[in-house]
Amino acid sequence: MGCWIFSAVTSVLLSFYTQALAFTNIRTNLCRWCDYTVPVCEDSVCYSNCTLNSFCVLSEEICVAVWKQDNDSVSVRTLCHHPKQPLENIVLSNYSSTECVMARQPSEDGLLFVCGCVEEPECNDKLIFDKGPNGFSKLRSKDVIPVVVISLLPPLLVAVIATLAFYLYRTRRPSKQPKDWAPKRTHYQSLEAPEGRGAGGGAPGDYRCKLPANGDDACSEASSAHANCLNHNTEHLPIQLEALVGKGRFAEVWRARLNHSAAGQYETVAVKIFPAVEYVSWRNERAIFSDANLRHENVVQFLTAEERGGAGGADGMGPPRQYWLIMAYHPLGNLQDFLAGHVLSWAELRAMAGSVARGLAHLHSDSAPCGTAKVPVAHRDLKSSNIVVKNHGECVLCDFGLALRLDLSLTVDDFANSGQVGTARYMAPEVLESRVNLEDLEAFKQMDVYSMALVLWEMVSRCDVIGEVKSYEPPFGSKVCEQPCVESMRDLVLRDRGRPDIPTSWVTHQGMKILCATITECWDHDPEARLTAHCVVERFNSLDQEEGRQELPSIDSDQQGLSTPPTPPTPSPDLIAEPPIPSAECDALSRAVTEV
Repeated sequence: MGCWIFSAVTSVLLSFYTQALAFTNIRTNLCRWCDYTVPVCEDSVCYSNCTLNSFCVLSEEICVAVWKQDNDSVSVRTLCHHPKQPLENIVLSNYSSTECVMARQPSEDGLLFVCGCVEEPECNDKLIFDKGPNGFSKLRSKDVIPVVVISLLPPLLVAVIATLAFYLYRTRRPSKQPKDWAPKRTHYQSLEAPEGRGAGGGAPGDYRCKLPANGDDACSEASSAHANCLNHNTEHLPIQLEALVGKGRFAEVWRARLNHSAAGQYETVAVKIFPAVEYVSWRNERAIFSDANLRHENVVQFLTAEERGGAGGADGMGPPRQYWLIMAYHPLGNLQDFLAGHVLSWAELRAMAGSVARGLAHLHSDSAPCGTAKVPVAHRDLKSSNIVVKNHGECVLCDFGLALRLDLSLTVDDFANSGQVGTARYMAPEVLESRVNLEDLEAFKQMDVYSMALVLWEMVSRCDVIGEVKSYEPPFGSKVCEQPCVESMRDLVLRDRGRPDIPTSWVTHQGMKILCATITECWDHDPEARLTAHCVVERFNSLDQEEGRQELPSIDSDQQGLSTPPTPPTPSPDLIAEPPIPSAECDALSRAVTEV
């Protein structure tokens, strides 16, 4: 009996040892991994120009590169892929090499080359196009080596001499320290501009059309604080987390200190922290912010993005991997919480709602305020909790984790997985029905317009000119649960054609009547019948102009005093001048504003 027990225990231990040994021998390939890059090519060799890499999840997966040429556009996609599964409707045949040798594949949309490789780290970065016996083999010819060496020798000598001269200059010159040593600043300019002046030293808002001079670094201290920069330094910014101020589906938002000197100088920033599993959301939002033309007074100011921590965490061997986005901090919080605790005046409503419309119009625009070309962006998750209150008269849009760049070079296939995303309560009817027209980029913009209409309704419901102001409720608050699912919203919005209520008491105020009409047109069931964000901005401008006309007579009467009989004020040339001709889709309501 004892021998039998000993034999059984020995068998179990040997089994565990064999499995542990097999596990330690598992290896996965390290591959470049980018969804879209523009390659850099010379002769028969191209480089993917991808800066991201990742270990493959499975040991069977290999490094793959897909090279496409459509019209005049060339792109490369790098990834890990299982060779037994189809990619671009083909199955890889030759993938045992350590080099990524491109093989042409049949395609109806232009040229298509695919390659696969293993064992060599990041082997799918160097893409080799074999031209036959007289092609790529020339690059390996021994005759090329002397020519390359002779060509590189002069610039190498110049670089060595210049480096030596600079080193001697820095080490031999006498050190001088000024009497009043300025506090040491970080690599980045402060997010807060001096009062009454923009970040570049001009009037407020001048940064929008201020382009860096030739040779200036867009991320240097002399650049605008509103430029969207990425931190390419290996050293992280000196940031100290203070308090958790928000938590969403993908990330947490912390209030933090960005230290500028050892003397205690700092500024408050917001840090959005993504866990390792939400890397894709962080990467997407970082890509949206990396466009310098995105900067706008109604889009949250972005400072930098960083990767922090390592591979440890649960086992206590080190901090877990985290992905940070550092942005401007606004203490008033998001719009939803602000509306729950504040009642807006008519002036505050016009200013704050107009700023939301201007921010969305800037996202949707194909040009920056200064006229430079810009890729339009669809937010796709616009709601009051994704809008931050900058002050009592202005808001900024934030949270671009689901945003989509509407690049004209992308195809319908690229947008195939861009349909039903966002928050169910704010989803447009076509999104709930999964019938988005992927061939029309304007369709993505009109989804945002529908969501903006619900946000505007929330703001109107908390304005003092509507009469009785009830406690804050989100759109459809009494008709669905707190966290409605897509199915319940589909029944309410599609089947019943339900929308938030607009009581008759709201429209007794003439300006509010125009705003409610605008909201109704923005949440129209037909996406093509909705107003554009730019048209909504025009309507807010018309409301502001009309309010200005109504305020002028009362101001003139106050200045004349009671002793003088009031006389009709003489309108200034600016007031009697013809307004600019509105766009075709906005002219109807503009005439209504003029009549009021």
